[in-house]
Amino acid sequence: MRNQPKYSLFRNAGYAMEGFFEVFSHETSFKIEVILSVIVWVALPFVPMPLIAKAVLGLSMLLVLIAELANSAIERTVDLVTRERHTLAKHAKDAGATMVLFTVIFTIAVWLVTLYIVYFE
Repeated sequence: MRNQPKYSLFRNAGYAMEGFFEVFSHETSFKIEVILSVIVWVALPFVPMPLIAKAVLGLSMLLVLIAELANSAIERTVDLVTRERHTLAKHAKDAGATMVLFTVIFTIAVWLVTLYIVYFE
């Protein structure tokens, strides 16, 4: 049986916010990605392009944040299990970093394709 409190929407939302702020305060890359995302989300309404293109660009930014949060969870879990240098720990952390890298590359590709379609076709 799992040791967890009874489900509460507000309590769980509080846990989510605690997680967000913990990662934001300790991970420089996440902080930079959040700031860039906020800048994009604030600027997009003023850019002359179809609403669907704005939605695609804005939502694509969330993928990077989600990947960074997952990577941070992997890193913290590995650090909880062992502080020693271990090949499997390195592989787990490297896989998480690769997830973030691929998500960034995917988001850049989405931006390039969307901007090309909007402005050059």
